[in-house]
Amino acid sequence: MDVLVSLTDRLWNPLVVLALGLGLVLTVLTRGVQVRRIPDMVRLIVSNERSAAGVSSFQALTLTLSSRIGVGNIAGVATAIAAGGPGSLFWMAVMALLGGATAFVESTLAQIYKSTSQGRFCGGIPYYIEKGLGRKWLATAAAAVALVLYTLLAPGVQANSIAVSVGQATGLSPWVTGALVTAGLGFIVFGGRRRVVAVADTLVPFMAGGYIAVALAVLVVNIAEVPAVVALVLRSAVGADAVFGGIVGLAVAWGVRRALFSNVAGVGEGTFGSAAAEVSHPAKQGLVQAFSIYIDTLFLCMATGFMILVTGNYNVHAAGGGHIVAHVPGVEAGPAYTQAAVDAVLPGVGTYFVALAITLFAFTTLVAFAYIADTNLAYLTRGVSRPACRHGMRAALLTMVFHGSVESADVVWAIGDLGYATLAWINMACIILLARPALVALRDYEAQRRRGLDPTFDPLALGIRNADHWTGAAAAGPARPPAVRPVPEQVPEDGGRGRLRAAVTRARRGRSGGAGR
Repeated sequence: MDVLVSLTDRLWNPLVVLALGLGLVLTVLTRGVQVRRIPDMVRLIVSNERSAAGVSSFQALTLTLSSRIGVGNIAGVATAIAAGGPGSLFWMAVMALLGGATAFVESTLAQIYKSTSQGRFCGGIPYYIEKGLGRKWLATAAAAVALVLYTLLAPGVQANSIAVSVGQATGLSPWVTGALVTAGLGFIVFGGRRRVVAVADTLVPFMAGGYIAVALAVLVVNIAEVPAVVALVLRSAVGADAVFGGIVGLAVAWGVRRALFSNVAGVGEGTFGSAAAEVSHPAKQGLVQAFSIYIDTLFLCMATGFMILVTGNYNVHAAGGGHIVAHVPGVEAGPAYTQAAVDAVLPGVGTYFVALAITLFAFTTLVAFAYIADTNLAYLTRGVSRPACRHGMRAALLTMVFHGSVESADVVWAIGDLGYATLAWINMACIILLARPALVALRDYEAQRRRGLDPTFDPLALGIRNADHWTGAAAAGPARPPAVRPVPEQVPEDGGRGRLRAAVTRARRGRSGGAGR
């Protein structure tokens, strides 16, 4: 276990710097697209472009949100506060703002280089690595890492959190909870892609809206504490607080790390759902996915963090052991902080509410994992009949869900962190090399918007190669109106000879300069 934690830290520590730096550079290159284009984001979310091959922008948003919104929004925020103090919330917010630019670029790339397989859109990290960079071996490696991550490594984190929270609320054995979650997930994932999308489309808005509503209730009741908590977060983030000033480095590291784990901007998790959307221009889906980072981190993670801080239900660990502060002695960092925060306003409700929230958040994440794993499997087995492979992958995922339910939380979190860090290194390195097509697409989108057009995409005109789906769409061109037969001109009685003589006379005058007088 110690070796696993050490390896994970070795991957994550420099990744924090890379994620912040990449987000900052892309923010500059896109001229802050994640802020400038917020009105477009909201408008595009409710657009209803869809087809038999692709889902609408809203459905793609809920599909990616179902993977982004998970236990990281509750347990992850609590562990960040415990390890890095209140200042970690500030750095989570910074990572969300910068991550919006990263999410825009990676999701736009997913749209540019998407393909059609078996009558549906598919795309994501391996597709844009192969088509954009021309490195099929690297694309294959990325697909293999993503398949292992979302089939074997990541599901345990979500399943374990469900089992722990349900067990605390009801006393139900993890074995029973694991069996129920596995059975429910199996019914959905073996039902095919449309059932997966339908579940995300239905549950995500409901669960996110309900969670934010309860958080607002907690904040309203404790409104007098909010200004002091905001000041505490800001002081702690820059090392100016008397109590938490000495752990500013941990605040940065854990704030960014848990923000990345939650919103996965730069990890590439959102690219698979992004590619499934039916849009007329890739930048449209990039903007929608940039907004999804705000929903995940600025709304949901901040809701959890401020609930915990305004009610004072948290501890902060000291580097050498013990605690810097111990407001809730003996309470382990994680969902219990949020449960105590809700109980402070709604006595007796916190345990059950958080158990329900984690169950919904984590379950929809598992549904999204199945979709992502299936997309990577499709890439690895192209041209091969794969029903047996697909069923085997789903069976392996369900096995890991059950195993994660009864495994130690420390083990499943360390394994999940290791998998996410590995995929993030591959994806971020490729985004650095591949940013240009996304930036060109953004400029094209904005140029068309300035002309009052609904943007469409012609990659060849922009110098973007291997965008096979869009090349075909551009070649087909827009639908033309039905041809109108011209009305025959009436022929004069002289057969047109008079007009011919007049035209010849005008031409002669023009050559002699007479036409200019």
